[in-house]
Amino acid sequence: MSKKRVILVVIDSLGVGYMDDVKLVRPRDIGANTFKHILDQSNILRIPTLERLGVNSILNHEKLNKVKPIASYGTLNLMHQGADSYAGHQEIMGTFPRIPNISPFRDYLLKVQQILVSMGYKVETPDKTKPYLLVNDLVVIADNIETDFGQIYNVTAPLDYIDFEKVLEIATIVRKEVKVNRVIALGGNGITIENIIDSIEQRSDGLVGVNSPASGVYKKGYNVRHIGYGVDPNTQVSSILTKAGKSTVLIGKMQDVISCKHSIKYPAVETEKVMKVILQSMSEIEEGLIAGTVQETDLAGHSQDVEKYASKLMIVDKYLDEIIKKMTDEDMLIITADHGNDPTIGHSQHTREKTPLLIYSKLYESKNNIGERQTLSDIAATIAEFLKVEPPENGKSILPILKY
Repeated sequence: MSKKRVILVVIDSLGVGYMDDVKLVRPRDIGANTFKHILDQSNILRIPTLERLGVNSILNHEKLNKVKPIASYGTLNLMHQGADSYAGHQEIMGTFPRIPNISPFRDYLLKVQQILVSMGYKVETPDKTKPYLLVNDLVVIADNIETDFGQIYNVTAPLDYIDFEKVLEIATIVRKEVKVNRVIALGGNGITIENIIDSIEQRSDGLVGVNSPASGVYKKGYNVRHIGYGVDPNTQVSSILTKAGKSTVLIGKMQDVISCKHSIKYPAVETEKVMKVILQSMSEIEEGLIAGTVQETDLAGHSQDVEKYASKLMIVDKYLDEIIKKMTDEDMLIITADHGNDPTIGHSQHTREKTPLLIYSKLYESKNNIGERQTLSDIAATIAEFLKVEPPENGKSILPILKY
């Protein structure tokens, strides 16, 4: 019996046009089209492998060559609210998005403080003008100021002075008390609590939180764990595969945000490292899922840096060519994104956009227009059917559209 693998590459934030509902729910994102606008403005972007796969059948951009695609192609809508990497990745793995509360941390501050004090923690509010908590003199609980209003709270600490597991314990307590989309435990080495407190900022919309890059938390020994709202890892294709005795490899940001007990995990931020580990895993894994997320594209979007975004895309493109060459006749390659982050739109936050979908396998000779799908979870359902395991809780397989 032949063994099959799926190689899933998520290019974080590579949206292909704002969703129909943004006029009602996110008017600031009207006009967003991350991929198109990077092509419009970049002087360096060359992506021959993505062209060959068929990305211009999605984009119809004058700068790209029109070729007969070797992959099937289409777009995916976001089922989750907003435009969030964590929620997007859960949806990609097959989670049906629940509707969280949208609340700034000040709405939960007193409740969180009371529960932590009742459990023996020392909890202070050092600055009455800025709603954040300081726990045991070492941990700051506050809004995440890098994403949409009221969706995420960060629990930040200097890891030279406290174990990350202790930070995670505090974050888990916070998670039980709040109903927002996500709670993130994070920390790094080589910094102090003073560095963290000094980097606390207040956004124009009133959110108060740690400016993580300014705090130095990412520079050395960075550790992070995302705890979502209404997410059951057991219903995701990643966990379903491991329970069926098949491998799940999570690379880069994918291993930060997807919980899968028996998966193989590789932390990585640098684009080249993510792509190299995907190739390495193809030499080591005979059957199952190899899933990697390219995060630096999203970071470039936040920085509103078109050419930096383009340079990361070109690295991805180069390694995609190597991945295709290394694929067996039984393998499947899926390329997508989790939302948009248009660096030209006029703000530095994620944009609510459809994502591209490219599916390539030598098993399918006929290349089809997949059309516009309603949820990112169709990826998980497709992976499950292709690898012959139980389906995830959300999504419809695309395999019936593909033809042998």
